[in-house]
Amino acid sequence: MNPQEEDKMGKGVVSEKMKLVVALITLQFCFAGFHIVSRVALNIGVSKVVYPVYRNLLALILIGPFAYFLEKKERPPLTISLLVQFFLLALIGITANQGFYLLGLYYATPTFASAMQNSVPAITFIMACALRLEHIDLVRKHGVAKVLGTLVSIGGATVITLYRGFPIFQKSLNMHEEEEIESNNSQNRTLGWLYLMGHCLSWAGWMVLQAPVLKKYPAKLTLTSFTCFFGLVQFLVIALFVETDLNNWIIVSWEELFTILYAGIIASGLVVYLQTWCIYKGGPVFVAVFQPLQTLLVAAMAFLVLGDQLYSGRIVGAVFIMLGLYLVLWGKNEERKQVLEETSQQDPESLTKHLLEAQHRKGNSESAV
Repeated sequence: MNPQEEDKMGKGVVSEKMKLVVALITLQFCFAGFHIVSRVALNIGVSKVVYPVYRNLLALILIGPFAYFLEKKERPPLTISLLVQFFLLALIGITANQGFYLLGLYYATPTFASAMQNSVPAITFIMACALRLEHIDLVRKHGVAKVLGTLVSIGGATVITLYRGFPIFQKSLNMHEEEEIESNNSQNRTLGWLYLMGHCLSWAGWMVLQAPVLKKYPAKLTLTSFTCFFGLVQFLVIALFVETDLNNWIIVSWEELFTILYAGIIASGLVVYLQTWCIYKGGPVFVAVFQPLQTLLVAAMAFLVLGDQLYSGRIVGAVFIMLGLYLVLWGKNEERKQVLEETSQQDPESLTKHLLEAQHRKGNSESAV
């Protein structure tokens, strides 16, 4: 290969890397924007039930046609057992996940919610160990890193909840306003933490339980469409009992329309495509490394757009959670390298099989980080 061809190839690799980085930053902006948009929706009075109904309806309309045409040949036949599993995945990954998130966001701030979400990989690791889907090896470095990262993430979530700290950007308030805000924040912070912990547990549970379902039904877009459909049905059933006022279903302002369209088209449509493309190009670990950027973006957006106060305790807790996230990711990556090295000494057929299984498992367990 002559120098010109090598130079051209090098530029092509750099260009691909730049595209991936830009796509990942765009992905985190979309995620961060969803936190802010959802908070705005709650502030202007959009119902906590109506909002996810419209969101999942739009997501189903967007993803359904792609699933039907792109996965026409690779869809396994449907069975009653699979439909029941899809329904349960929707109950955990859509209804409980989104419901707890909106309740948590109602009582907390977008920055708090985003920081809490960084603990999902650690919670997923605990659940996988409890179900014996993940092996703990404290003799190896990667095993210690995963356990330590889990403990650090839990510590960070605890710090965020129990320690507020001092305001980073002090706002001028009189004594009465400060006492009233402190009293409200103490109660809201506890409720927000409880609901957001339910959100993180639901999200982690969905990722753990989704992996065995995908082995039986590998058509990912079709599976996503079914979970959106069942999630929509479940929210509609809930609405029959808690949202009986028809006026709450009517979109009366451009702000309400924008928040619903953003949630359905950007957060559930564009994000799915971008995340899938990024995982395909860079792998799930590389994609997950950019997750903490979302928390920083949310903090900046919340301060500028919503006027939220930023406290030192939130920053300290978020740093611990991010550190725990990176420890867990590093441990999983090192474990994968070690297993591949051991497998490479076996026959080529075993190596190929293991590579496919490892990539499939990691893609499903970390793609939603």
